[in-house]
Amino acid sequence: MAESRSTGHNRDKRKPLYQSTAERLAEILADMEPGTYLPSEPELARRLGVSRATLREAMRTFEERGMVLRRQGVGTMVTEPPIVIQAGLEVLESIETLAARIGLEVDMGALTVEERLPTEQEVSLRLASPQETVVQISRVIMTGGRPAAYLTDVVPYSLLPHDALHKGFGGSVLDLMLRRGEPSLGFSRTEITAVSAPPEIARALNIQRGDVLLCLEAFLYTVEGRPVDHSTSYFLPGTFRFHVVRRVGQHF
Repeated sequence: MAESRSTGHNRDKRKPLYQSTAERLAEILADMEPGTYLPSEPELARRLGVSRATLREAMRTFEERGMVLRRQGVGTMVTEPPIVIQAGLEVLESIETLAARIGLEVDMGALTVEERLPTEQEVSLRLASPQETVVQISRVIMTGGRPAAYLTDVVPYSLLPHDALHKGFGGSVLDLMLRRGEPSLGFSRTEITAVSAPPEIARALNIQRGDVLLCLEAFLYTVEGRPVDHSTSYFLPGTFRFHVVRRVGQHF
């Protein structure tokens, strides 16, 4: 389909086409009630004078913000904007703790628990010895009935027996360890990146493969400096907002 650039709207030619399309989509969404559906993709593309590929690219912004929900075979529904969980990164806290602070209900979605031998990387990082069993816990975290994050933790089996995950586990390995009181936790080291959603995580979060996610990869250590948890957390940008308080350095 040839994309029309003269549709009666004044577009800033300096902007990418998908960006100006997103601005016009925002106007359409502003006039729609939550729970109603957008026109079909072909019809909406014709109305906006763009290709379906450009429309999908523009739509991603609203999907990531939780403003629309695409349902396979049904259509794209306008939703209530999600409540944003805001947190500083100076103190390690679980999603459940952060959500409880603002009165937001958090649920655990699909949960997968796997017992296996550690990878070479996990051995080299001293998380476990070569013959020591580790437990990998992967799950979806839901807020307001929508997927909001995908979390994976790898923990030595000796520190987190399988049955511990069947006694009121709500999705947070950190909270589980804190409730048990062992091991004695000291600090966490975290790397923050933006990544393209891999296929399996995109399916779990109901987003498009390649959509951008905020990724926090962290190691949790005991007070003695022993690593006890390797976690990877993928967050939808429209649901979480993190900040860091930084001191101004002294220069002489």
